[in-house]
Amino acid sequence: MRTFDLAVIGAGPAGMAAAVTAAKHGLTVALLDEQQRPGGQIYRDVDKASPERTEVLGRDYTHGRSLTTALRSASVDHIQGAVVWAIEDGFRISFTRDGAASQIGAEKILLATGALERPMPIPGWTLPGVMTAGAGQILLKQSGMIPEKAVLVGSGPLLYLLAAQMVRVGVPPLALVETQSWSDFKTASRNLFGALRGWRYLSKGLGLHSEILKARIPRYTGATDIAIEGTTNAEAVAFTAQGKRITLPCETALLHHGVVPNTQAARSLGARHLWDARQHCFSPELDGWGASSVQNLFIAGDSAGIGGAKAAEIAGQLAALKIAAECGKLAQDELERTAAPLKRARESELAARPFIDTAYPPYRPSLLPADETIICRCEEVTAGEIRRYATLGCLGPNQTKAFGRPGMGPCQGRYCGLTVTALLADANGTTPDETGHYRIRPPLKPVTLGELAAMGTQSDKVAK
Repeated sequence: MRTFDLAVIGAGPAGMAAAVTAAKHGLTVALLDEQQRPGGQIYRDVDKASPERTEVLGRDYTHGRSLTTALRSASVDHIQGAVVWAIEDGFRISFTRDGAASQIGAEKILLATGALERPMPIPGWTLPGVMTAGAGQILLKQSGMIPEKAVLVGSGPLLYLLAAQMVRVGVPPLALVETQSWSDFKTASRNLFGALRGWRYLSKGLGLHSEILKARIPRYTGATDIAIEGTTNAEAVAFTAQGKRITLPCETALLHHGVVPNTQAARSLGARHLWDARQHCFSPELDGWGASSVQNLFIAGDSAGIGGAKAAEIAGQLAALKIAAECGKLAQDELERTAAPLKRARESELAARPFIDTAYPPYRPSLLPADETIICRCEEVTAGEIRRYATLGCLGPNQTKAFGRPGMGPCQGRYCGLTVTALLADANGTTPDETGHYRIRPPLKPVTLGELAAMGTQSDKVAK
């Protein structure tokens, strides 16, 4: 089994920046990623995108090429198409690639596993034709496709970005059904100074709003009582806005109300996580360099807390510099000198986050769904069943598995975990930190017996 100074898991902005920075300082680096090409979700397939598609996706997207170019020229072992399913004591990393399981070792690990779209359980959300806005973007970035006759539902800047991109493609959405209200913006105004410091994000947002306005796309804000209607597939989005019940016929509903850190790998290693009340999710407890409560385990990018692509890139660089210093490749004074401008840049990038998070909060009825709403799609468990478990004495998510199997499907609680915690905390009158989260054990992703059996033939092979 080959052992590296540093293993980076995830080839998005944080992972690519960290791998390149660490390699430049003389560390042996392995970069493992599930995709065949680097970029993560934000820069997905950026190297393959045609000029026409990059024009649609914008300059922020094409910035990813500077990272992928740097990665190709760095001395990094980029292991593509690698599905990491276990990280065990001593940092032995097991992954599946090309139908066989393999292992590498590492002295230190940097998790750059990014974010997951926050699930939005509403009536009808499991119908065919209902997707997340992020899934819609994957179609556009990877295949140049976009859903037709679609309604965008939820809150957050991603809805505006996707709507504008759909307009540029010539397939505008039928409408935007937004859940944030004027009172949310009024509350967010307390963070206006920070938002002005992050003026680039405000300017970008105004530009997207202008494109949407010029395209005359109907917008409904403060929407409540949202439901997807249909029998065998999505046929309409129904909601209440300004005191009126409105039904919009459609073929696709694209849901989004924020993203949350992907914490599965960090939790499997026992890293301490705390509830982030502003972002309504759990985030790992880290120091200013990205070091976690587990020795030699660092976390950077959106898996450490939602901050966006540029902040993720900077966080990856900072973590790699600290790791290089701990490995004796960088003197302390040089570390501080090199990191100082990066820390200032990160602070600037994050300045607008309090305003954005407050102005575009998650849709509350999806945080605490109605009893009949399915919240665990894998095992078809409803919110009402979770509440009933609480009346029977269930105090935490791990106990719910014994009552009705939520969190035991293929996603292993990635998508229902926060909802289960919120429902139990609400029913038992406890905090999310007191209620806790699912305990994560390997395999983190499904692995077949055939892949395990082939491990012996692949264990020493690492793609360059």
